[in-house]
Amino acid sequence: MNQKNVKIAVIGYGGMGGWHCNKIATIEGLELAGIYDILEERRAAAEEKGIHAYASLEELLADPQVQIVTVAIPNQLHKPICIQAMEAGKNVVCEKPVALSHEELEEMIAASKANNVLFTVHQNRRWDEDYRIMKHIYDEGTLGKVFRIESRVHGSRGIPGDWRNQKECGGGMVLDWGVHLLDQIMQMIQKPVKTIYAELSYVTNEACDDGFTVIIKFEDDLTVEVQVGTSNFINLPRWYMLGENGSAVIENWGLDGKIVMVSDWQNRDAVPVVTAAGLTKTMAPRTKETIKEYPLPRRESDIREFYQNVMKAIAGEAEQLIKHDELLRVMKLMEAVFESAEQNKVITDFEERCKK
Repeated sequence: MNQKNVKIAVIGYGGMGGWHCNKIATIEGLELAGIYDILEERRAAAEEKGIHAYASLEELLADPQVQIVTVAIPNQLHKPICIQAMEAGKNVVCEKPVALSHEELEEMIAASKANNVLFTVHQNRRWDEDYRIMKHIYDEGTLGKVFRIESRVHGSRGIPGDWRNQKECGGGMVLDWGVHLLDQIMQMIQKPVKTIYAELSYVTNEACDDGFTVIIKFEDDLTVEVQVGTSNFINLPRWYMLGENGSAVIENWGLDGKIVMVSDWQNRDAVPVVTAAGLTKTMAPRTKETIKEYPLPRRESDIREFYQNVMKAIAGEAEQLIKHDELLRVMKLMEAVFESAEQNKVITDFEERCKK
């Protein structure tokens, strides 16, 4: 494949479809052939921006110049449209969540193999700098042995009012944000999962979850809490990591945060904290001479690497970054989350499920 003239088309010209079009325009060697959307007004909006709009899905898939198709449509339509595109000989990039079940995902993977085309998923938040910073801290062992990680995304405007709040469309925060946060954790921690316990919230919507809390216990006494809320008017930190030698926090998307480490293990004395009803020395803060504060390391990233890798993988020059077994593991993890919450039970056989 000639990487200097790889043509791509986008199915769906909503928020993410438009994002893909804008990003594609910045990637050398990748050319946008056009878009297709079932809504006439969206096709017209694309053409107003100078983007070719195909009259039908069939016209797009019949275009021999199109080598890659990006699918950015409601979740329940991913499987049939992706399979149709792969059967037309197109390499496919699917938006997340890739499917509504691991069985659907397995059908999509089978279609890619049967038609000898690339199939991958746009897990774009692997490129988020906050995630990459915390992964770097974890990988480098900066805090010593890590025993707890908390990852949160909080909002205060409730669940979105479009198809994302409809169960039959694959709505809900587990599929919308959980697929990102859980994927990040599974990429960060390469250890077997011992147990999973989850709670879902339905504060602003009865049809599907508008928030969740998931507790995952890994081997080596590592506990991870992943939380999404849409009714939080005071946000908790985006990331909070606890290790034997210190703690790290990232407060928000702006990457405000710090690392605090012990500098003197021998000095354990503290000035008691006096409250209205008594005092405590156990919970008194360490004195300044026994700890040291450090800035967060910076880990810049470029999301264009995703499409650059797709082109190289198609050309046989690189392995695709977002792998099928990783996608299946996260899909089965989300299924375990739903099962745990619905049945109020701890899932203890996740690793066995992943072997099937």
